[in-house]
Amino acid sequence: MWKPVKKEDEPQGTATSPTPAHPVVPPKEVRPVDAKQENRSEVAHIGKAVLIKGELSGSEDLYLDGEVEGTIELDHNCLTVGPNARIRAHVHAREVVIHGKVDGNIQGTDRVELRRTAVLVGDIFTQRISIEDGAYFKGAIDIKRDGKEQKSGSSYAAAVPSGVGIGAPALAEKK
Repeated sequence: MWKPVKKEDEPQGTATSPTPAHPVVPPKEVRPVDAKQENRSEVAHIGKAVLIKGELSGSEDLYLDGEVEGTIELDHNCLTVGPNARIRAHVHAREVVIHGKVDGNIQGTDRVELRRTAVLVGDIFTQRISIEDGAYFKGAIDIKRDGKEQKSGSSYAAAVPSGVGIGAPALAEKK
């Protein structure tokens, strides 16, 4: 059986040349592939010294650490609100991650995350939500399923047997 000779195993002073049947191929550098880095799109960055008044929209992910007054529309992208950010706007994005202060409604079509330093005063409309311990939130949460908003009271109406009233009249009938 043929065994290749490594350079460390070769005796000093002898020169071997590759034969035409077995050319020497330099080894390629192998690096592990990071799945997050491979699928990562470019992220726009707005620094903490920037103030925007009006409508902010785009077609790429956005890291926002400044101030915004108005609306933010990133329908198919992710918005990250940095720890220095002060947002007074209604937000619509695929994913919203909040580290700073937001005063306005948040509509995250996929998910919304409130990190421990987040301060949010406004309503949340999303499919998935994550609120870390220490985050401040004042408002309502509307969980949507498969992008469709549930009609209010529909889940409660299914749990109440037919013919039974809701609230005080139901208690009065038992007497």
